[in-house]
Amino acid sequence: MQRKQSEPSFVEALGHVQSDRRIDILRQIGELGSISKAARAVGVSYKAAWQAVDTLTNLSGVALLERVVGGRGGGGAKLTEAGTQLLVAALALKSARTQAVQQVQSHGLAPDMHAEAAARLAVRTSMRNQWPCVVTGMDVQGQIVMVSLQAAASEQFRVRARITRESAELLGLRKGIAVQALCKATAVKAAAMDEDVLGLENCWGGVVVRISRGSLGDEISAKLGGDLQIVGFSEPGAGLKSRARVVLRVDDSAVVLALS
Repeated sequence: MQRKQSEPSFVEALGHVQSDRRIDILRQIGELGSISKAARAVGVSYKAAWQAVDTLTNLSGVALLERVVGGRGGGGAKLTEAGTQLLVAALALKSARTQAVQQVQSHGLAPDMHAEAAARLAVRTSMRNQWPCVVTGMDVQGQIVMVSLQAAASEQFRVRARITRESAELLGLRKGIAVQALCKATAVKAAAMDEDVLGLENCWGGVVVRISRGSLGDEISAKLGGDLQIVGFSEPGAGLKSRARVVLRVDDSAVVLALS
């Protein structure tokens, strides 16, 4: 059944990866009556705060803020009824998560480890390539941040992602934080091994473990060091075979970062 256009979808908004900081911004707007004050309170830029509101609004499908014109401070913003309801739903979700962790602890299990694994599995996406990583460096270049990552399971697997400064702020990225690096299989180019390109950024050597032939190119599943898997596509007629050594490359702009 299709949702009415005016009916909010808090499941979508709260199911969004790392919505907590965005929810925090929304909560501060409700308390302070100003987007700029909310941005300062959370520790992000004014532009990043607006991006957070825009994302939550798109996911909810309804307006979460309304402008307040005039007044002593020259105007501001306040939550709509839907915005207030979203905060109530967020609080309920946080409480449910706390109860889940307590339940895990009561069974004598390690909550951090199992909660982390469960959170990764909860990220539903069409992207075939998903690697738990740790941020090893961040290079700010104007409005762009180049994020260097290393796979948690392999010291040899390193990847770079190009994201906006606002996205880095909203995710709270910093050196040492754990993230998931994701990219579409169609963004990964697979070709016969070429030792000369292995030193390039986002370029890895692997061994083909599965091939699915296709008229627009073959889907290649390859194994990298440390048992990491990667899926990509070769050019039509490339003729790659199982157990062949291959090189796989992806552009840094095609790598997406997610927090659980």
